[in-house]
Amino acid sequence: MSSSQEKQVLVSGIQATGRLHIGNYFGAMKQFVDLQDMYDAHIFVANYHSLTTVQDGALLRKQTRDVVLDYLAIGLDPQKVTLYTQTSIPELFELTWIFNTLVTVPWLERAHAFKDKESKGIEPSVGLFDYPILQAADIVLPGAHVVPVGEDQRQHIEMTREIVRKCNAVYGTSFIEPQALINDHVAVVPGIDGQKMSKSYNNTIPLFGTDQEITKAVMGIVTDSALPDEPKDPETNTIFKLYSLIASVDEIASMRQGFLKGGMGYGDAKKLLAQAIIQMVTPMRERRAYYEERPDLVDAILQEGGARVRERAGQVMADLRKKAGLV
Repeated sequence: MSSSQEKQVLVSGIQATGRLHIGNYFGAMKQFVDLQDMYDAHIFVANYHSLTTVQDGALLRKQTRDVVLDYLAIGLDPQKVTLYTQTSIPELFELTWIFNTLVTVPWLERAHAFKDKESKGIEPSVGLFDYPILQAADIVLPGAHVVPVGEDQRQHIEMTREIVRKCNAVYGTSFIEPQALINDHVAVVPGIDGQKMSKSYNNTIPLFGTDQEITKAVMGIVTDSALPDEPKDPETNTIFKLYSLIASVDEIASMRQGFLKGGMGYGDAKKLLAQAIIQMVTPMRERRAYYEERPDLVDAILQEGGARVRERAGQVMADLRKKAGLV
């Protein structure tokens, strides 16, 4: 792995809670690929976070591996990017506990993820309640300057910054206050029902589905009752919004005109979108198959990445332990 000491550190991760979808890809993962030359990128699988929803050991193990393969498939270069899993960094939990002692329960109750579950009548676990604290440790230990996230995660980055300020003030530490890195054009990717695409809403288009699975999901996009010849507003249309993330400038312009002037039916638009997604993911599938057939190579990539992060984590925690009076 090449040295990237002169670059700012980028940190981000995805939970291993099921098949990744194109919302994951455009909301965050594509940024990882686009930014891997600009930053010292640290990309991890949030498998400890995943325990709040997945309590089947065999399933979590498989889904963790799937996310790693997906990372490699989308084009993350292990020679440029530090890839690892949360489970390779036990220091995360020591830092999480120290952070826990610096924040209050009312402060944590502000978190959107917690409030969202409460509003739906779901009794959140302590793990879900404490999610922003472990996330702060995820970000701080590798020394993140920037964190590419969707708009819905902006609050959690702000919470991390507040925790950093508190820890720095109390213990005289020098943790970096990270900045959220949000691509405003794809901050929220719509699902097939028009809401934010999310596994929780069961409204996703799988990133590595078969051609048939992708096509079926796309054809299920909810539309209004406008006839093919009737004008339609592309700016409020889920098909057009998704197509705009994938297609060329000319193709996007063509669909836009078809909607505005009439003549572009939803069925035809969906077929164009399905074709565009399949064309996009075909080379990714080939890379995924390459790594899937070489498990030892994948293991070596993860071991190297975990060792690199843990070396820094050990230094950070040794310093903090002294300042906190733990040694």
